[in-house]
Amino acid sequence: MRWPSALIGGLAAALLAACSPAAEPAGRPVPDESLMQPPQVPDPVVLTPEAEATRDELLSHAKAGSLSRLSRVANANDGFVSNLGGTPHRQYWDLMRRIGADPNRSLRELFELPPGMREIDGEVWYVWPDLAARDAQDLIPEKLSFQDRRRLMELIGEDGIERIRQGEGYPGMRTAIAGNGRWVYYVLGQDGED
Repeated sequence: MRWPSALIGGLAAALLAACSPAAEPAGRPVPDESLMQPPQVPDPVVLTPEAEATRDELLSHAKAGSLSRLSRVANANDGFVSNLGGTPHRQYWDLMRRIGADPNRSLRELFELPPGMREIDGEVWYVWPDLAARDAQDLIPEKLSFQDRRRLMELIGEDGIERIRQGEGYPGMRTAIAGNGRWVYYVLGQDGED
């Protein structure tokens, strides 16, 4: 009958040890310095006067609902891209409007968003929305602030985020104007268009 009392004594000692407070750590863990600073708001992108004039002209045509005037501006800019199929700009945008993706409304909405800036072959491009100016590896949601992550989800949805995770660039609607005022592209982000 000795071993049951030894067993009970051992269990009681184990319970007391398990319930005793843990030893205090030597010092509190200190987070990385960058985690202790408030988030830095990026400086707003300031357009060149030429880029601003082009944006204002495009916005004026889009507000008037004129695909003809938008296509004239597009045709006057060497290398302008509206689609990868080679369809003339006016014809393509008219098709998009007929299937429910109004290019005029979409362009107005893009210009309501903040622009981003990137340098391509030594030329500054202003890109709407600002998230479209980032490299694909910088668009992975886990690398973005919570605010940018939410905006990205609103702009391109789960399917677009999945495409980014697979290494593609920004898959949504976007437009760019070079610093010299040249309209570079305006794509609606339709399948097969990117």
